[in-house]
Amino acid sequence: MKAAVLTQYDKNGRELEIREFPIPEPGADEILVKVMAAAVNPLDNMIMRGEVKMIVSYKVPLVMGNEFAGIVEKTGKNATRLQVGDRVYGRMPLKKIGAFAEYAAVREDALARIPEYLSFEEAATVPLTALTAMQAFEIMKVKAGESVFISGGTGSLGAMAIPVAKSLGLHVYTNGSGDGDNEARVKRLGAEKFIDYKKARYVDQLSDVDHVLDTLGDRELPDEFSILKHGGSLVSLRGMPNGRFAERSGMPFWKRILFRIAGSKYDKMAAAKNQSYDFLFVHESGKQLEEIGKLFDRENPLQASIDSIYSLDRVNEALAKVKAGGSNGKTLLKIAE
Repeated sequence: MKAAVLTQYDKNGRELEIREFPIPEPGADEILVKVMAAAVNPLDNMIMRGEVKMIVSYKVPLVMGNEFAGIVEKTGKNATRLQVGDRVYGRMPLKKIGAFAEYAAVREDALARIPEYLSFEEAATVPLTALTAMQAFEIMKVKAGESVFISGGTGSLGAMAIPVAKSLGLHVYTNGSGDGDNEARVKRLGAEKFIDYKKARYVDQLSDVDHVLDTLGDRELPDEFSILKHGGSLVSLRGMPNGRFAERSGMPFWKRILFRIAGSKYDKMAAAKNQSYDFLFVHESGKQLEEIGKLFDRENPLQASIDSIYSLDRVNEALAKVKAGGSNGKTLLKIAE
């Protein structure tokens, strides 16, 4: 089979090589998936530059790719939930990525069946954003009737996080560019308030919010903490990992100490008003993807936004496009017909 391989970490980026490998044999708890489509994400470029080594240290050569959709080809002896022929999607397990390949052996508990109304290409856009939303709200321990501010909600994460938040009974506020139909679109998804950042600052519009989902990182965190109520919670996708993240992830003691130091700046911001700060690095969960599938249906479908589709042989062009930014939706690799 063909696969796109990272041969060496490089902080300036390095092109992947297309290599031939034997089709993997699934382990007892694994499923062999024929990969039909895989999404290319900023995370892939981050891994290639060595930016997540402290969180997950991958050995090279490494088959790249984190998010995919495909067909069950074979099941391990302990894998009984899924059957040959099932259409499945998922986020590759953190410790064993490899979606940029014609086949992948994946732990069954990382997979979920694809809703019937989604194509393979559409399904490949869902896992990372869906799991991010579910895991963020889980960390926040949200309750119906509470409020959440989702920064930059006009992007692909907002398209998933806003309706999930609404389904959990939350009051949803967001900001972003008011260009085009962005405001109308996020309100259709469930946002009660939209703030066009070109016209107004959210710090002047919001206060005493119960929860904040940060997608922007360091430059915005002081303002996001300022609108958060006393005792509120903030989950960041772009800030620094902290001690709470290391403990939640079951990291060894030395990493807990290291991340406690690295994230102390944000912990101090949070402590000023008895707030909590958590960093999220999304992990695999077939169970949570199944829950997401139950929240949506043909009448209220999962949002699948695709910018462009490349062949596996053009993976480096796809990675360069994602690195450049400015996409209107996910960049995909179509791996099989």
